[in-house]
Amino acid sequence: MHDDRVGAPRGPAFRYGEVVLDIHQRGLPFTDHARAWAPLHPLVHRAERVPRDYQRAALDAWVAADRRGTVVLPTGAGKTFVAELAIATSRRPTLVVAPTLDLVAQWHRRLSLVFGLDCGVLGGGQHTLADITISTYDSAYRHLGRYGDRFGLIVWDEVHHLPAPGYLEAACCAMAPFRLGLTATYERDDGREELLNEILGPVVYRVGITDLAGRFLADYDTVRVTVHLSEDERARYDACRLEFREFCTVHGISLGGRFGFQNFLRQSARSKAGRSAFRAYREYKSIAHGTESKIKVLAELLTEEHGRRTIVFTNDNATAFRVSRLLLLPCITHHTPVKERKHLLESFSDGALPTLVTSKVLNEGVDMPEAEVAIVVSGSGTVREHVQRLGRILRPRAGKRAVLYELVAADTTEVHASERRRQHAAYGGDDTDADT
Repeated sequence: MHDDRVGAPRGPAFRYGEVVLDIHQRGLPFTDHARAWAPLHPLVHRAERVPRDYQRAALDAWVAADRRGTVVLPTGAGKTFVAELAIATSRRPTLVVAPTLDLVAQWHRRLSLVFGLDCGVLGGGQHTLADITISTYDSAYRHLGRYGDRFGLIVWDEVHHLPAPGYLEAACCAMAPFRLGLTATYERDDGREELLNEILGPVVYRVGITDLAGRFLADYDTVRVTVHLSEDERARYDACRLEFREFCTVHGISLGGRFGFQNFLRQSARSKAGRSAFRAYREYKSIAHGTESKIKVLAELLTEEHGRRTIVFTNDNATAFRVSRLLLLPCITHHTPVKERKHLLESFSDGALPTLVTSKVLNEGVDMPEAEVAIVVSGSGTVREHVQRLGRILRPRAGKRAVLYELVAADTTEVHASERRRQHAAYGGDDTDADT
């Protein structure tokens, strides 16, 4: 569009590559005063490993798409190495954006090592720019308006976070003509991944867990264990569930739609009956998530899997703390201090602590190659969360066969949630049901 204030055409920064390409194709002379970066020469990739066939195919597909788009690979399949290849072949100043400080630190260590550079960091109290810089999503949101002209390539790790409104604005402020998204779980419940097509490009390559299991990922089993509420738990569950549903019916709230629960939250805040319905909702969910029978089965499974590195997942911190207290297991949540968290993860890695309990904080962004068993005590119905949890135990090792146990309370909303997440192809392999 034409901007009368400057007497020239004006457009969003992310259109820079298209504009320059169009000018080149028209054969028009021009001087580029927009970008503040130049190609990196030399840029030596020191990794000695040979790309796996699917990693090479992913890179080739991205290059063929004008170095724009997303690569979808399972956790443990080497997305970081694909990014290294993209950086090495593009030879452009690069910004890598990751959702957590743990991931920023992992990227910084790896890229500094394989490229022999002192990489920069934005986030966690650090503010240094370099030919290769790693940033959190939050720092990218704050600073890309100022630094968006400095990078020729942007790598968005865990790109399913990018469609959030603030983060998407940051992506629009970056001029980088080369853009790579990485994720194991591309689709979002709100459908906003479609917004990435314009800003980042389409999905250019996708490989699923079942395609790599047994070769490049560990073989695995998934076991659904059905448990039953006690008589007292059943009575309380049914009463709370009835109060919640009656409130929704009276106020015309359809829970089947995308915004059904948001509508419930708005209505529940407007009256005493609404607040009571919200408490009822919280209670019946809590009963199903942490029923006594789950604790009993969990203890039995931990005994059965004794000696194997195990992660116990819950849907919320309260359940995680309860499991931790009853079974005397170490627990990690987003409240865990950094030093304690580091100690617990290192102790898990070296085998001193064979079991960790967590809510959602270990779903993504933590490398735990020693993990062999995942026990999902409770969780959401989203496919993404459960593919992430499965991915935590699929790092390959000779002779390893991983197993994911899913504890489901019978005749509760957990049954429907389990069916929803099991629609993913990852649950199409060796799948077992058990009833206790």
